[in-house]
Amino acid sequence: MYHQYRAGWLEVISGCMFAGKTEELIRRINVLSYAKMNIIVFKPKIDNRYSDTEIVSHSGAKVPCLVVDRAQEILKKVNIDTEVVAIDEVQFFDKDIVDVCEYLADKGIRVIVAGLDKDFRGEPFGIMPELLTRAEFITKLTAVCTKCGAPATRTQRLVNGKPASFNDSIVLVGAVEHYEPRCRHCHEVVDKPNKF
Repeated sequence: MYHQYRAGWLEVISGCMFAGKTEELIRRINVLSYAKMNIIVFKPKIDNRYSDTEIVSHSGAKVPCLVVDRAQEILKKVNIDTEVVAIDEVQFFDKDIVDVCEYLADKGIRVIVAGLDKDFRGEPFGIMPELLTRAEFITKLTAVCTKCGAPATRTQRLVNGKPASFNDSIVLVGAVEHYEPRCRHCHEVVDKPNKF
């Protein structure tokens, strides 16, 4: 007996800054667009680095999107015929984004999110651990460490060219002017508590 699988699942694209998360999200959106799928793309209002109406990769690739302030606003914009929901910079959303993603996937929608898995301190970023745990598919991307060339898995925040303090605010939207990719060994956080 033949059984067709049911659509609806969660995919998470994660990694440090400059690893190509948005580029990969845009690539998947474009592939699904060629298949004529009904796609809605979202980003949080806080991310206004390159455009107010598009998700934009550091290399300049872009896709139109809807900008929302809170996670639950996404539900109001999804239609009955929506097949794919793509969300960039998902780490900036409130904790309701986890329930929103789960709800949409349970309703048969393919949900693809991209976001930083760690903050500049090298610690889990907001709701990302929860999304990673619930996802059916995870793609973890790396960049290249700007100091030694090793695979970079962390985001180095710089303030006036020097490593940021552990006590600085977690959220500071920016790109090359504030951040660079670093490996575990070259990543620096001033005043970070040492447990051992």
